[in-house]
Amino acid sequence: MKQSEIINLSAAELQEKLSQLKKTYTDLKSAHTISPIENPLQIRSLRRTIARVNTELSKKLQ
Repeated sequence: MKQSEIINLSAAELQEKLSQLKKTYTDLKSAHTISPIENPLQIRSLRRTIARVNTELSKKLQ
């Protein structure tokens, strides 16, 4: 998800997206622990997207 897409979301949409991303992240980490996933860079990219959404959410809530 690009930064420009994240900026255009409302606070409620950001919270919803954040919960979805966190669930996906935990599922991906679990799958990678059990057996190595095909592309481990997905984990890093997802973690960075979660950070972007968190940052934008905190900006909107201030």
